[in-house]
Amino acid sequence: MRQRRLHWPFRERKRPENEELSTWEGSITRFLISEDNPGGYRLEDILTVLRADVLKRTSKIALDERPEAQHVVGNNMEVLQSLTRAIELAKDSTKTLDKAFGPTKAFEGGPPRVGVA
Repeated sequence: MRQRRLHWPFRERKRPENEELSTWEGSITRFLISEDNPGGYRLEDILTVLRADVLKRTSKIALDERPEAQHVVGNNMEVLQSLTRAIELAKDSTKTLDKAFGPTKAFEGGPPRVGVA
């Protein structure tokens, strides 16, 4: 499987404050790889980077004994567990599709392996 360094499109162009996230960039996928976005990323890759960011942020407040900080740490620990489960599910989906239909051609702008284009 090809390894790519994640380069986030939203760092290139910030979403205007008054613009709704759901309408930003129209109907193509913003982050995930698709036939319209061959430069996108697999879901498990995005979730893994997000989990690392949450972990890094959590480690910065882990020793803060104030109740508010500890509340946030507890919440973040639950978020980390959820992200880990989501990563496992996304990897399982990729494995299932790879086994059934072969490797994705989406990185070259190919059609989706399941569903409609």
